[in-house]
Formats: sequence, structure tokens, C-alpha cells
Amino acid sequence: MTRAKGPTYEIRFKRRREGKTRYDKRLAYVKSGVPRMVVRKSNKYVRVQFIEFDPKGDKCIVNIDGNRLRKDYKWDAKRNVWSAYLAGLLAGKEAAKKGVKKFVLDIGRYTPSKGSVLFAALKGAVDSGLEAAYDSEMGPEDKLSNPPEKLKSSFEDVKKKIIG
Repeated sequence: MTRAKGPTYEIRFKRRREGKTRYDKRLAYVKSGVPRMVVRKSNKYVRVQFIEFDPKGDKCIVNIDGNRLRKDYKWDAKRNVWSAYLAGLLAGKEAAKKGVKKFVLDIGRYTPSKGSVLFAALKGAVDSGLEAAYDSEMGPEDKLSNPPEKLKSSFEDVKKKIIG
């Protein structure tokens, strides 16, 4: 089988071919002129970043992940709703110190589902005092208000330390 050739054949961007970037959404975020809160989850941790557009390349304002919570606040829980909330809360506090007042949520290629860790991080950033347009129905309020007994005391302690 031969490859397509000719003046009308167009190769898509590599990140689009690999399914890593949706350029239509990215363009909308860039046009808004507001920093975006990027939430990504791995098998172990949740990473929350505040990123600002720059023509030479995006600039990361704040970067928080589970390792930082484990080292600085002795929070041992891995990728769950409570860790995502604390990461969002800490990232929101640090972003506010650096002049961020409002943001848009960038969840990338993840499918938005009610009560997910992505929206827990959003709730944490909003609770830190930043503004964002979001639907409060998507957040995991019921889980955050009733953590399991083994996490309850440490969750409240870390939350108080971050809020200050």
C-alpha cells in the first residue's frame, strides 16, 4: 500500500495525531487571556499547575503534586479526592501570592465525570480564594465533607496548615 502524496495531502500535528492535544480547546484557553489551572493524574499522584501563555512557550507559575504534600505536610494518601483537594488548595494559595485572581480549568483529554479528582482540585483552588466559572454540581462535596475515619484528622490538620 502506498502513502498519500500530492499538494493537497496534509499531515496533522504530531500531538494531535497521538491524541495528546486538542488544539481547538487550547486556542480557546489562550484567547481567554486568563491563566489556566492544569490538572493531571498519574497512577500515584495528582498534579496541579497554574500556567500562563507566552508566545515563546507556556510559563508555569505554580506546580504542586503529591510529593510536595508528602514532604511538606506529611500527607501520605495517594491519588484520591482528598489529595486532589489539598493539592488544589495549596496551588491556589501559591498562585494567589503570585498575582493570579481568576483562572480556567484545563482537564486535557480526560472525560469530565461528576465527583472526580479533577473537580476536587478545582474545588480546592476555589476555596483558596480564586475565581473560576464552574458548575458546583460536578464537585465531590459529599466526599470532602465526610472523609474516612483513618484520613479525617490528618485531612483537617493539613487543610488548616495550608489555609494558615
